[in-house]
Amino acid sequence: MAKEITIQITGAAGQGIQTIGELLIEVCHNAGLFVFSVDDFESRVRGGHNFHLLRISEQPLSAPCAMPDILVDIDGSHYESYIKTMNPDGIILINNDLNGHDPDNFLNSDRQDKSGEITDGSGENYLSNTFNIPLDQIAKDSGGRIVSNTVAAGLILAILGAQLKHIKKVLEKKFKSKGAKIIDMNLMAVEKGHEIGKNIDFFKTFDFTPVKHNNVVMSGAKAAALGAVAADCRFFSFYPMSPGTGIISNAALYEDQLPIVIEQAEDEIAAVNMAIGASFAGVRSMTSTSGGGFCLMTEGLGLSAMSETPVVILDAQRPGPATGLATRTGQADLLFAVNASQDEFPRFVFAPGSVLDTFNTMKKAFKLSEKYQVPSIVLMDQFLASSARTEKKAFAVGDEHESFLSQDTKAYQKETYLRYKLTDTGISPRKIPCSSPALVKATGNEHIEQGLSSENDANRNAMVEKRFKKLEMMKKEMNQPSMFSPESNFFLTGWGSSKGSIMEACLSLREAGIDAGWIIFEDIWPMDNRKLGLLLQNKKLVMVEGNATCQLGSLIRQATGINYASSVLKYDGRPIYPEYIIEKIKNTMGY
Repeated sequence: MAKEITIQITGAAGQGIQTIGELLIEVCHNAGLFVFSVDDFESRVRGGHNFHLLRISEQPLSAPCAMPDILVDIDGSHYESYIKTMNPDGIILINNDLNGHDPDNFLNSDRQDKSGEITDGSGENYLSNTFNIPLDQIAKDSGGRIVSNTVAAGLILAILGAQLKHIKKVLEKKFKSKGAKIIDMNLMAVEKGHEIGKNIDFFKTFDFTPVKHNNVVMSGAKAAALGAVAADCRFFSFYPMSPGTGIISNAALYEDQLPIVIEQAEDEIAAVNMAIGASFAGVRSMTSTSGGGFCLMTEGLGLSAMSETPVVILDAQRPGPATGLATRTGQADLLFAVNASQDEFPRFVFAPGSVLDTFNTMKKAFKLSEKYQVPSIVLMDQFLASSARTEKKAFAVGDEHESFLSQDTKAYQKETYLRYKLTDTGISPRKIPCSSPALVKATGNEHIEQGLSSENDANRNAMVEKRFKKLEMMKKEMNQPSMFSPESNFFLTGWGSSKGSIMEACLSLREAGIDAGWIIFEDIWPMDNRKLGLLLQNKKLVMVEGNATCQLGSLIRQATGINYASSVLKYDGRPIYPEYIIEKIKNTMGY
Protein backbone atom coordinates (compact mmCIF):
# COMPACT_ATOMS: atom_id res chain seq x y z
CA MET A 1 0.00 0.00 0.00
CA ALA A 2 1.35 3.43 -0.97
CA LYS A 3 2.56 5.69 1.80
CA GLU A 4 0.48 8.85 2.20
CA ILE A 5 -0.05 11.73 4.61
CA THR A 6 -2.79 14.35 4.93
CA ILE A 7 -2.00 17.77 6.42
CA GLN A 8 -4.60 20.31 7.48
CA ILE A 9 -3.47 23.91 8.00
CA THR A 10 -6.09 26.05 9.66
CA GLY A 11 -6.27 29.71 10.59
CA ALA A 12 -7.70 33.06 9.57
CA ALA A 13 -7.72 34.78 6.19
CA GLY A 14 -4.59 36.87 5.78
CA GLN A 15 -2.31 34.51 7.71
CA GLY A 16 -0.74 32.98 4.61
CA ILE A 17 -2.32 29.55 4.86
CA GLN A 18 -2.30 29.06 1.09
CA THR A 19 1.35 30.12 0.93
CA ILE A 20 2.27 27.30 3.29
CA GLY A 21 0.37 24.90 1.07
CA GLU A 22 2.13 26.20 -2.06
CA LEU A 23 5.55 25.68 -0.48
CA LEU A 24 4.69 22.16 0.64
CA ILE A 25 3.29 21.30 -2.78
CA GLU A 26 6.38 22.59 -4.60
CA VAL A 27 8.81 20.62 -2.42
CA CYS A 28 6.68 17.47 -2.80
CA HIS A 29 6.39 17.99 -6.55
CA ASN A 30 10.15 18.31 -6.95
CA ALA A 31 10.50 14.95 -5.21
CA GLY A 32 8.07 13.28 -7.62
CA LEU A 33 5.37 12.88 -4.97
CA PHE A 34 1.67 13.20 -5.80
CA VAL A 35 -0.58 15.78 -4.15
CA PHE A 36 -4.24 16.73 -3.93
CA SER A 37 -5.03 20.05 -2.26
CA VAL A 38 -8.30 21.71 -1.23
CA ASP A 39 -8.79 25.28 -0.02
CA ASP A 40 -11.73 26.02 2.28
CA PHE A 41 -12.30 29.70 3.00
CA GLU A 42 -14.95 32.15 4.10
CA SER A 43 -16.21 35.07 2.03
CA ARG A 44 -14.02 37.68 3.70
CA VAL A 45 -10.59 39.21 3.18
CA ARG A 46 -9.39 39.07 6.78
CA GLY A 47 -10.24 36.90 9.75
CA GLY A 48 -12.74 34.07 9.76
CA HIS A 49 -11.92 30.40 9.72
CA ASN A 50 -10.12 28.94 6.71
CA PHE A 51 -8.05 25.84 6.04
CA HIS A 52 -5.83 24.25 3.43
CA LEU A 53 -6.09 20.45 3.17
CA LEU A 54 -3.16 18.71 1.50
CA ARG A 55 -2.92 14.99 0.77
CA ILE A 56 0.53 13.67 -0.23
CA SER A 57 1.23 10.21 -1.62
CA GLU A 58 3.77 8.10 -3.46
CA GLN A 59 1.00 7.11 -5.91
CA PRO A 60 -1.52 9.16 -7.98
CA LEU A 61 -4.47 10.60 -6.06
CA SER A 62 -8.03 11.12 -7.28
CA ALA A 63 -9.60 12.71 -4.19
CA PRO A 64 -8.81 14.53 -0.95
CA CYS A 65 -8.82 12.88 2.47
CA ALA A 66 -10.88 14.29 5.34
CA MET A 67 -8.78 12.65 8.10
CA PRO A 68 -5.57 14.65 8.68
CA ASP A 69 -2.43 13.09 10.09
CA ILE A 70 -0.97 16.51 10.92
CA LEU A 71 -3.07 19.45 12.06
CA VAL A 72 -1.42 22.88 12.08
CA ASP A 73 -3.35 25.66 13.83
CA ILE A 74 -1.81 28.96 12.74
CA ASP A 75 -3.89 31.23 14.98
CA GLY A 76 -4.13 28.79 17.91
CA SER A 77 -7.92 28.81 18.21
CA HIS A 78 -9.32 26.23 15.77
CA TYR A 79 -7.63 22.91 16.57
CA GLU A 80 -10.45 21.69 18.82
CA SER A 81 -12.88 21.74 15.86
CA TYR A 82 -10.86 19.04 14.09
CA ILE A 83 -9.51 16.77 16.81
CA LYS A 84 -12.32 14.23 16.43
CA THR A 85 -11.72 13.85 12.67
CA MET A 86 -7.95 13.34 13.00
CA ASN A 87 -5.92 10.19 12.69
CA PRO A 88 -5.51 9.07 16.34
CA ASP A 89 -1.78 8.59 15.68
CA GLY A 90 -1.41 12.09 14.25
CA ILE A 91 0.06 15.25 15.75
CA ILE A 92 -1.23 18.76 16.39
CA LEU A 93 0.97 21.83 16.00
CA ILE A 94 -0.45 24.93 17.67
CA ASN A 95 0.84 28.47 17.28
CA ASN A 96 1.21 29.26 20.95
CA ASP A 97 3.90 30.99 22.97
CA LEU A 98 3.05 29.27 26.27
CA ASN A 99 6.48 27.65 26.59
CA GLY A 100 8.78 30.34 25.26
CA HIS A 101 11.72 28.96 23.27
CA ASP A 102 12.51 25.78 25.16
CA PRO A 103 12.29 23.00 22.52
CA ASP A 104 12.16 20.35 25.23
CA ASN A 105 8.99 21.91 26.60
CA PHE A 106 7.01 22.23 23.35
CA LEU A 107 5.23 18.91 23.84
CA ASN A 108 1.82 18.79 25.50
CA SER A 109 1.95 22.08 27.47
CA ASP A 110 -0.84 22.75 29.97
CA ARG A 111 -3.68 21.07 28.02
CA GLN A 112 -2.91 17.74 29.69
CA ASP A 113 -5.29 16.23 32.17
CA LYS A 114 -4.01 14.06 35.03
CA SER A 115 -3.68 11.02 32.75
CA GLY A 116 -1.28 12.90 30.49
CA GLU A 117 -3.72 12.94 27.56
CA ILE A 118 -4.89 16.04 25.70
CA THR A 119 -8.51 17.04 26.30
CA ASP A 120 -10.90 19.37 24.55
CA GLY A 121 -12.00 20.92 27.86
CA SER A 122 -14.80 18.41 28.43
CA GLY A 123 -12.51 15.80 29.95
CA GLU A 124 -12.63 13.58 26.86
CA ASN A 125 -9.19 12.33 25.82
CA TYR A 126 -7.84 12.87 22.33
CA LEU A 127 -4.21 13.10 21.21
CA SER A 128 -1.13 13.22 23.40
CA ASN A 129 1.04 14.39 20.51
CA THR A 130 0.24 18.08 20.74
CA PHE A 131 2.98 20.68 20.36
CA ASN A 132 2.89 24.36 21.22
CA ILE A 133 5.16 26.16 18.75
CA PRO A 134 5.68 29.93 19.14
CA LEU A 135 5.47 30.62 15.39
CA ASP A 136 4.90 34.36 15.80
CA GLN A 137 7.86 34.88 18.12
CA ILE A 138 10.15 32.79 15.94
CA ALA A 139 9.02 34.85 12.94
CA LYS A 140 9.76 38.10 14.78
CA ASP A 141 13.23 36.81 15.60
CA SER A 142 13.66 36.11 11.88
CA GLY A 143 12.74 39.63 10.85
CA GLY A 144 8.98 40.00 11.09
CA ARG A 145 5.75 38.29 12.09
CA ILE A 146 4.77 38.17 8.42
CA VAL A 147 7.00 35.11 7.92
CA SER A 148 5.28 32.98 10.58
CA ASN A 149 3.77 30.93 7.74
CA THR A 150 7.28 30.24 6.41
CA VAL A 151 8.29 29.05 9.89
CA ALA A 152 5.31 26.69 9.79
CA ALA A 153 6.29 25.40 6.34
CA GLY A 154 9.82 24.60 7.51
CA LEU A 155 8.43 22.92 10.61
CA ILE A 156 6.02 20.68 8.66
CA LEU A 157 8.52 19.72 5.98
CA ALA A 158 11.12 18.78 8.56
CA ILE A 159 8.60 16.50 10.27
CA LEU A 160 7.90 14.88 6.88
CA GLY A 161 11.61 14.26 6.33
CA ALA A 162 12.54 17.01 3.86
CA GLN A 163 16.10 18.30 3.93
CA LEU A 164 16.63 22.01 4.53
CA LYS A 165 18.57 22.51 1.28
CA HIS A 166 15.61 21.30 -0.80
CA ILE A 167 13.25 23.69 0.98
CA LYS A 168 15.58 26.66 0.64
CA LYS A 169 15.85 26.11 -3.10
CA VAL A 170 12.07 26.38 -3.47
CA LEU A 171 11.96 29.48 -1.26
CA GLU A 172 14.65 31.26 -3.23
CA LYS A 173 12.76 30.61 -6.44
CA LYS A 174 9.42 31.72 -4.99
CA PHE A 175 10.71 35.03 -3.57
CA LYS A 176 13.26 35.78 -6.30
CA SER A 177 11.39 38.89 -7.44
CA LYS A 178 11.02 40.25 -3.88
CA GLY A 179 14.67 41.12 -3.34
CA ALA A 180 17.48 39.92 -1.09
CA LYS A 181 15.98 41.22 2.17
CA ILE A 182 12.74 39.26 1.79
CA ILE A 183 14.60 36.16 0.64
CA ASP A 184 16.96 36.25 3.62
CA MET A 185 14.13 36.79 6.08
CA ASN A 186 12.23 33.78 4.72
CA LEU A 187 15.34 31.62 4.63
CA MET A 188 16.02 32.38 8.29
CA ALA A 189 12.37 31.67 9.18
CA VAL A 190 12.26 28.33 7.39
CA GLU A 191 15.58 27.31 8.96
CA LYS A 192 14.30 28.04 12.47
CA GLY A 193 11.09 26.12 11.80
CA HIS A 194 13.04 23.21 10.33
CA GLU A 195 15.32 23.06 13.36
CA ILE A 196 12.33 22.46 15.63
CA GLY A 197 10.54 20.09 13.25
CA LYS A 198 13.45 17.70 12.76
CA ASN A 199 13.33 16.89 16.49
CA ILE A 200 9.67 15.85 16.35
CA ASP A 201 9.23 12.14 15.63
CA PHE A 202 6.48 11.17 13.21
CA PHE A 203 5.32 7.75 12.04
CA LYS A 204 5.43 8.60 8.31
CA THR A 205 8.12 10.35 6.28
CA PHE A 206 9.02 10.61 2.60
CA ASP A 207 12.15 10.68 0.50
CA PHE A 208 12.36 14.27 -0.75
CA THR A 209 15.34 13.82 -3.04
CA PRO A 210 14.49 15.74 -6.24
CA VAL A 211 13.74 13.52 -9.26
CA LYS A 212 13.04 14.18 -12.94
CA HIS A 213 9.47 13.56 -14.06
CA ASN A 214 6.80 14.85 -16.44
CA ASN A 215 4.08 15.41 -13.85
CA VAL A 216 2.34 18.73 -13.33
CA VAL A 217 0.36 20.17 -10.42
CA MET A 218 -2.63 22.10 -11.66
CA SER A 219 -5.97 23.47 -10.46
CA GLY A 220 -9.23 22.91 -12.27
CA ALA A 221 -9.49 26.64 -12.98
CA LYS A 222 -6.13 26.68 -14.74
CA ALA A 223 -6.98 23.51 -16.66
CA ALA A 224 -10.19 25.13 -17.90
CA ALA A 225 -8.28 28.21 -19.06
CA LEU A 226 -5.62 26.13 -20.81
CA GLY A 227 -8.28 23.95 -22.43
CA ALA A 228 -9.95 27.05 -23.86
CA VAL A 229 -6.62 28.38 -25.13
CA ALA A 230 -5.79 24.97 -26.63
CA ALA A 231 -9.15 25.08 -28.45
CA ASP A 232 -8.12 28.42 -29.99
CA CYS A 233 -10.47 30.56 -27.91
CA ARG A 234 -9.53 34.16 -28.71
CA PHE A 235 -12.06 36.14 -26.65
CA PHE A 236 -12.80 35.79 -22.93
CA SER A 237 -15.48 38.02 -21.39
CA PHE A 238 -16.56 37.98 -17.76
CA TYR A 239 -17.97 39.85 -14.83
CA PRO A 240 -16.19 38.87 -11.59
CA MET A 241 -18.04 36.21 -9.64
CA SER A 242 -16.41 33.61 -7.42
CA PRO A 243 -15.40 30.93 -8.30
CA GLY A 244 -15.83 31.55 -12.04
CA THR A 245 -13.34 34.42 -12.01
CA GLY A 246 -10.45 32.01 -11.46
CA ILE A 247 -10.84 30.59 -14.96
CA ILE A 248 -10.49 34.02 -16.59
CA SER A 249 -7.66 35.16 -14.32
CA ASN A 250 -5.70 32.07 -15.34
CA ALA A 251 -6.35 32.77 -19.02
CA ALA A 252 -5.17 36.35 -18.48
CA LEU A 253 -1.70 35.03 -17.64
CA TYR A 254 -1.24 34.35 -21.36
CA GLU A 255 -2.66 37.60 -22.72
CA ASP A 256 0.80 39.00 -23.55
CA GLN A 257 1.97 35.76 -25.18
CA LEU A 258 -1.03 34.73 -27.28
CA PRO A 259 -3.55 36.47 -29.56
CA ILE A 260 -6.32 36.54 -26.97
CA VAL A 261 -8.46 39.34 -25.54
CA ILE A 262 -9.73 39.43 -21.95
CA GLU A 263 -12.65 41.78 -21.34
CA GLN A 264 -14.25 42.60 -17.98
CA ALA A 265 -17.82 43.63 -18.71
CA GLU A 266 -20.14 45.78 -16.61
CA ASP A 267 -22.34 42.77 -15.79
CA GLU A 268 -23.03 39.18 -16.79
CA ILE A 269 -25.61 40.18 -19.41
CA ALA A 270 -22.99 42.22 -21.22
CA ALA A 271 -20.39 39.46 -20.79
CA VAL A 272 -22.42 36.76 -22.54
CA ASN A 273 -23.53 39.11 -25.32
CA MET A 274 -19.92 40.22 -25.89
CA ALA A 275 -18.91 36.58 -26.28
CA ILE A 276 -21.75 35.93 -28.73
CA GLY A 277 -20.82 39.05 -30.69
CA ALA A 278 -17.16 38.04 -30.88
CA SER A 279 -18.19 34.58 -32.05
CA PHE A 280 -20.45 36.07 -34.73
CA ALA A 281 -17.44 38.11 -35.88
CA GLY A 282 -15.41 34.94 -36.31
CA VAL A 283 -13.41 34.02 -33.20
CA ARG A 284 -14.02 31.28 -30.68
CA SER A 285 -15.33 32.88 -27.51
CA MET A 286 -16.37 32.05 -23.98
CA THR A 287 -17.56 33.56 -20.75
CA SER A 288 -17.12 32.25 -17.22
CA THR A 289 -19.38 32.83 -14.23
CA SER A 290 -21.16 31.12 -11.34
CA GLY A 291 -24.81 30.19 -10.90
CA GLY A 292 -26.06 33.67 -10.08
CA GLY A 293 -24.31 35.14 -13.12
CA PHE A 294 -25.55 32.30 -15.30
CA CYS A 295 -29.10 33.28 -14.30
CA LEU A 296 -28.51 36.68 -15.89
CA MET A 297 -27.02 35.08 -18.99
CA THR A 298 -30.04 32.96 -19.88
CA GLU A 299 -31.50 35.39 -22.43
CA GLY A 300 -28.08 35.54 -24.07
CA LEU A 301 -28.07 31.73 -24.09
CA GLY A 302 -31.32 31.90 -26.05
CA LEU A 303 -29.80 34.43 -28.46
CA SER A 304 -26.95 32.03 -29.15
CA ALA A 305 -29.48 29.26 -29.84
CA MET A 306 -31.80 31.33 -32.06
CA SER A 307 -29.01 32.96 -34.05
CA GLU A 308 -27.13 29.64 -34.13
CA THR A 309 -23.96 31.37 -32.96
CA PRO A 310 -21.50 29.12 -31.11
CA VAL A 311 -20.50 30.12 -27.58
CA VAL A 312 -19.10 28.35 -24.52
CA ILE A 313 -20.43 29.30 -21.08
CA LEU A 314 -18.65 27.97 -18.01
CA ASP A 315 -20.72 27.81 -14.82
CA ALA A 316 -18.46 27.24 -11.79
CA GLN A 317 -21.22 26.29 -9.37
CA ARG A 318 -21.59 27.49 -5.81
CA PRO A 319 -24.52 27.16 -3.38
CA GLY A 320 -27.49 29.50 -3.78
CA PRO A 321 -30.10 30.75 -4.12
CA ALA A 322 -29.14 34.42 -4.43
CA THR A 323 -25.64 35.04 -3.01
CA GLY A 324 -25.86 31.77 -1.07
CA LEU A 325 -22.44 30.59 0.08
CA ALA A 326 -20.18 32.65 -2.15
CA THR A 327 -16.96 30.71 -1.58
CA ARG A 328 -18.34 27.20 -1.12
CA THR A 329 -19.12 24.36 -3.51
CA GLY A 330 -22.21 22.57 -4.78
CA GLN A 331 -23.82 20.70 -7.67
CA ALA A 332 -27.26 22.26 -7.83
CA ASP A 333 -27.24 23.93 -11.28
CA LEU A 334 -27.57 20.77 -13.39
CA LEU A 335 -31.28 20.89 -14.21
CA PHE A 336 -31.04 24.66 -14.66
CA ALA A 337 -28.24 24.25 -17.23
CA VAL A 338 -30.21 21.64 -19.15
CA ASN A 339 -33.38 23.77 -19.23
CA ALA A 340 -32.14 27.37 -19.02
CA SER A 341 -33.65 30.14 -21.21
CA GLN A 342 -37.09 30.45 -22.71
CA ASP A 343 -38.51 27.85 -25.11
CA GLU A 344 -36.75 24.76 -26.42
CA PHE A 345 -33.48 24.30 -28.27
CA PRO A 346 -30.56 21.87 -28.33
CA ARG A 347 -27.45 22.57 -26.29
CA PHE A 348 -24.49 20.66 -24.92
CA VAL A 349 -23.94 20.29 -21.16
CA PHE A 350 -20.66 18.85 -19.86
CA ALA A 351 -19.42 18.26 -16.31
CA PRO A 352 -15.73 17.28 -16.13
CA GLY A 353 -14.64 15.17 -13.19
CA SER A 354 -10.95 15.96 -12.77
CA VAL A 355 -8.27 18.48 -13.71
CA LEU A 356 -7.24 16.65 -16.88
CA ASP A 357 -10.88 15.96 -17.73
CA THR A 358 -11.53 19.69 -17.47
CA PHE A 359 -8.80 20.49 -19.98
CA ASN A 360 -10.12 17.94 -22.47
CA THR A 361 -13.77 18.85 -21.90
CA MET A 362 -13.14 22.51 -22.69
CA LYS A 363 -11.56 21.54 -26.00
CA LYS A 364 -14.54 19.32 -26.81
CA ALA A 365 -17.04 22.01 -25.81
CA PHE A 366 -15.56 24.54 -28.25
CA LYS A 367 -15.30 22.07 -31.10
CA LEU A 368 -18.86 20.79 -30.80
CA SER A 369 -20.34 24.22 -30.19
CA GLU A 370 -18.89 25.39 -33.50
CA LYS A 371 -19.67 22.16 -35.35
CA TYR A 372 -23.37 22.22 -34.45
CA GLN A 373 -23.78 26.01 -34.06
CA VAL A 374 -25.24 25.64 -30.55
CA PRO A 375 -24.23 26.86 -27.08
CA SER A 376 -22.09 24.60 -24.90
CA ILE A 377 -22.33 24.80 -21.11
CA VAL A 378 -19.52 23.44 -18.94
CA LEU A 379 -20.43 22.78 -15.31
CA MET A 380 -17.58 22.98 -12.83
CA ASP A 381 -17.85 23.94 -9.15
CA GLN A 382 -15.79 25.65 -6.50
CA PHE A 383 -14.24 22.36 -5.41
CA LEU A 384 -12.99 21.43 -8.88
CA ALA A 385 -12.00 24.99 -9.80
CA SER A 386 -10.00 25.67 -6.63
CA SER A 387 -8.51 22.27 -5.82
CA ALA A 388 -5.21 21.18 -7.36
CA ARG A 389 -3.74 17.77 -8.03
CA THR A 390 -0.79 16.08 -9.64
CA GLU A 391 -1.54 14.76 -13.11
CA LYS A 392 0.64 12.15 -14.83
CA LYS A 393 -0.79 12.47 -18.32
CA ALA A 394 0.23 15.21 -20.72
CA PHE A 395 -1.99 18.16 -21.57
CA ALA A 396 -1.93 18.10 -25.37
CA VAL A 397 -3.49 19.98 -28.27
CA GLY A 398 -5.41 17.77 -30.71
CA ASP A 399 -7.80 18.30 -33.61
CA GLU A 400 -9.99 20.81 -31.79
CA HIS A 401 -8.83 23.61 -34.14
CA GLU A 402 -10.81 22.11 -37.01
CA SER A 403 -12.92 24.81 -38.64
CA PHE A 404 -16.55 24.24 -39.52
CA LEU A 405 -17.01 27.50 -41.41
CA SER A 406 -18.22 27.27 -44.98
CA GLN A 407 -15.28 27.54 -47.40
CA ASP A 408 -17.43 27.73 -50.55
CA THR A 409 -16.97 31.22 -52.02
CA LYS A 410 -18.59 30.58 -55.40
CA ALA A 411 -21.97 29.24 -54.29
CA TYR A 412 -22.70 32.03 -51.87
CA GLN A 413 -22.82 35.50 -53.32
CA LYS A 414 -24.23 38.74 -51.93
CA GLU A 415 -27.91 37.88 -52.35
CA THR A 416 -27.82 34.07 -52.58
CA TYR A 417 -26.31 33.14 -49.21
CA LEU A 418 -28.87 31.50 -46.90
CA ARG A 419 -27.51 31.73 -43.35
CA TYR A 420 -30.33 29.53 -42.05
CA LYS A 421 -30.70 27.22 -45.01
CA LEU A 422 -32.94 24.23 -44.33
CA THR A 423 -30.69 21.18 -44.60
CA ASP A 424 -31.00 17.46 -43.97
CA THR A 425 -28.79 17.75 -40.89
CA GLY A 426 -30.18 21.02 -39.57
CA ILE A 427 -26.70 22.56 -39.81
CA SER A 428 -26.65 25.57 -42.13
CA PRO A 429 -23.57 26.93 -43.92
CA ARG A 430 -21.93 29.42 -41.57
CA LYS A 431 -19.90 32.30 -42.94
CA ILE A 432 -18.26 35.22 -41.16
CA PRO A 433 -19.31 38.78 -42.07
CA CYS A 434 -16.94 40.43 -44.58
CA SER A 435 -15.09 37.17 -45.25
CA SER A 436 -16.64 36.73 -48.73
CA PRO A 437 -19.11 38.39 -51.12
CA ALA A 438 -21.94 36.71 -49.16
CA LEU A 439 -24.09 39.05 -47.11
CA VAL A 440 -24.47 37.56 -43.63
CA LYS A 441 -27.80 38.35 -41.97
CA ALA A 442 -28.70 37.19 -38.48
CA THR A 443 -31.32 38.04 -35.87
CA GLY A 444 -32.56 37.05 -32.45
CA ASN A 445 -36.11 36.88 -33.85
CA GLU A 446 -37.50 33.85 -35.62
CA HIS A 447 -36.40 34.11 -39.23
CA ILE A 448 -36.49 32.77 -42.74
CA GLU A 449 -33.53 31.10 -44.44
CA GLN A 450 -32.05 34.46 -45.52
CA GLY A 451 -31.89 35.64 -41.90
CA LEU A 452 -34.76 38.12 -42.06
CA SER A 453 -37.42 38.13 -39.32
CA SER A 454 -40.60 36.17 -39.95
CA GLU A 455 -43.75 35.32 -37.99
CA ASN A 456 -45.11 32.90 -40.58
CA ASP A 457 -46.44 29.80 -38.81
CA ALA A 458 -45.20 27.29 -41.39
CA ASN A 459 -41.76 28.87 -41.38
CA ARG A 460 -41.73 28.81 -37.56
CA ASN A 461 -42.38 25.07 -37.57
CA ALA A 462 -39.70 24.50 -40.17
CA MET A 463 -37.06 26.44 -38.21
CA VAL A 464 -37.82 24.76 -34.87
CA GLU A 465 -37.60 21.36 -36.58
CA LYS A 466 -34.37 22.41 -38.35
CA ARG A 467 -32.69 23.26 -35.04
CA PHE A 468 -33.81 19.99 -33.47
CA LYS A 469 -32.58 17.93 -36.44
CA LYS A 470 -29.09 18.41 -34.95
CA LEU A 471 -30.04 16.57 -31.78
CA GLU A 472 -29.59 12.97 -32.97
CA MET A 473 -26.10 13.76 -34.28
CA MET A 474 -25.27 15.63 -31.10
CA LYS A 475 -26.20 12.57 -29.04
CA LYS A 476 -23.67 10.50 -30.97
CA GLU A 477 -20.92 12.95 -29.92
CA MET A 478 -21.57 12.27 -26.24
CA ASN A 479 -19.60 9.69 -24.29
CA GLN A 480 -21.66 7.29 -22.23
CA PRO A 481 -20.95 7.31 -18.47
CA SER A 482 -17.97 5.28 -17.31
CA MET A 483 -18.80 2.09 -15.46
CA PHE A 484 -16.71 -0.02 -13.10
CA SER A 485 -17.52 -3.62 -12.14
CA PRO A 486 -20.71 -4.08 -14.24
CA GLU A 487 -21.96 -7.06 -12.21
CA SER A 488 -21.91 -5.30 -8.82
CA ASN A 489 -24.83 -5.31 -6.39
CA PHE A 490 -25.15 -1.53 -6.56
CA PHE A 491 -23.47 1.42 -8.27
CA LEU A 492 -22.34 4.72 -6.79
CA THR A 493 -23.65 7.05 -9.48
CA GLY A 494 -22.61 10.67 -9.82
CA TRP A 495 -21.34 13.40 -12.07
CA GLY A 496 -18.67 16.06 -12.35
CA SER A 497 -16.31 16.81 -9.49
CA SER A 498 -17.51 13.94 -7.28
CA LYS A 499 -15.81 11.51 -9.70
CA GLY A 500 -12.58 10.99 -7.73
CA SER A 501 -14.32 10.62 -4.37
CA ILE A 502 -16.82 8.13 -5.80
CA MET A 503 -14.01 6.04 -7.31
CA GLU A 504 -11.99 5.97 -4.10
CA ALA A 505 -15.04 5.25 -1.93
CA CYS A 506 -16.04 2.41 -4.24
CA LEU A 507 -12.61 0.77 -4.06
CA SER A 508 -12.57 1.12 -0.26
CA LEU A 509 -16.02 -0.48 0.00
CA ARG A 510 -14.88 -3.37 -2.17
CA GLU A 511 -11.83 -3.88 0.04
CA ALA A 512 -14.26 -4.15 2.96
CA GLY A 513 -16.18 -6.90 1.15
CA ILE A 514 -19.03 -4.71 -0.11
CA ASP A 515 -19.84 -5.37 -3.79
CA ALA A 516 -20.02 -1.82 -5.12
CA GLY A 517 -19.38 -0.42 -8.59
CA TRP A 518 -19.53 3.07 -10.02
CA ILE A 519 -21.25 4.90 -12.87
CA ILE A 520 -19.94 8.42 -13.51
CA PHE A 521 -21.33 10.97 -15.97
CA GLU A 522 -19.23 13.73 -17.54
CA ASP A 523 -20.95 14.23 -20.92
CA ILE A 524 -24.44 14.91 -19.64
CA TRP A 525 -26.70 16.50 -22.25
CA PRO A 526 -28.13 15.57 -24.67
CA MET A 527 -28.70 12.06 -23.35
CA ASP A 528 -29.13 9.13 -25.70
CA ASN A 529 -32.22 7.64 -24.08
CA ARG A 530 -31.93 4.25 -25.78
CA LYS A 531 -28.22 3.67 -25.18
CA LEU A 532 -28.39 4.96 -21.62
CA GLY A 533 -31.45 2.82 -20.88
CA LEU A 534 -29.64 -0.29 -22.07
CA LEU A 535 -26.56 0.57 -20.02
CA LEU A 536 -28.49 1.19 -16.80
CA GLN A 537 -31.19 -1.47 -17.02
CA ASN A 538 -31.29 -3.81 -14.01
CA LYS A 539 -28.70 -1.66 -12.23
CA LYS A 540 -29.25 -0.57 -8.64
CA LEU A 541 -28.26 3.11 -8.65
CA VAL A 542 -27.16 4.91 -5.50
CA MET A 543 -26.93 8.56 -6.49
CA VAL A 544 -24.04 10.63 -5.06
CA GLU A 545 -24.67 14.33 -5.62
CA GLY A 546 -23.90 17.73 -4.15
CA ASN A 547 -27.51 18.90 -4.08
CA ALA A 548 -30.69 18.30 -2.08
CA THR A 549 -32.99 16.92 -4.78
CA CYS A 550 -30.92 14.29 -6.61
CA GLN A 551 -30.89 16.21 -9.89
CA LEU A 552 -29.00 13.68 -12.01
CA GLY A 553 -31.25 10.94 -10.66
CA SER A 554 -34.27 12.95 -11.82
CA LEU A 555 -32.69 13.49 -15.24
CA ILE A 556 -31.97 9.77 -15.64
CA ARG A 557 -35.55 8.91 -14.70
CA GLN A 558 -36.85 11.49 -17.18
CA ALA A 559 -34.67 10.12 -19.98
CA THR A 560 -34.94 6.37 -19.35
CA GLY A 561 -37.76 5.71 -16.89
CA ILE A 562 -35.22 4.10 -14.54
CA ASN A 563 -35.54 5.08 -10.87
CA TYR A 564 -32.57 5.25 -8.53
CA ALA A 565 -32.66 3.05 -5.42
CA SER A 566 -31.23 5.49 -2.87
CA SER A 567 -28.96 8.49 -2.58
CA VAL A 568 -26.02 10.04 -0.78
CA LEU A 569 -26.57 13.80 -0.92
CA LYS A 570 -24.46 16.66 0.44
CA TYR A 571 -25.50 20.30 0.28
CA ASP A 572 -23.60 22.00 3.11
CA GLY A 573 -21.25 23.77 0.71
CA ARG A 574 -18.33 21.44 1.40
CA PRO A 575 -16.80 18.85 -0.95
CA ILE A 576 -17.97 15.25 -1.07
CA TYR A 577 -15.14 13.32 0.54
CA PRO A 578 -14.69 9.54 0.08
CA GLU A 579 -15.07 9.04 3.84
CA TYR A 580 -18.51 10.73 3.73
CA ILE A 581 -19.74 8.38 1.01
CA ILE A 582 -18.42 5.29 2.81
CA GLU A 583 -20.04 6.30 6.11
CA LYS A 584 -23.41 7.00 4.48
CA ILE A 585 -23.39 3.74 2.52
CA LYS A 586 -22.58 1.69 5.61
CA ASN A 587 -25.20 3.47 7.73
CA THR A 588 -28.07 3.62 5.23
CA MET A 589 -27.60 0.26 3.50
CA GLY A 590 -26.94 -1.79 6.62
CA TYR A 591 -23.37 -2.86 5.94
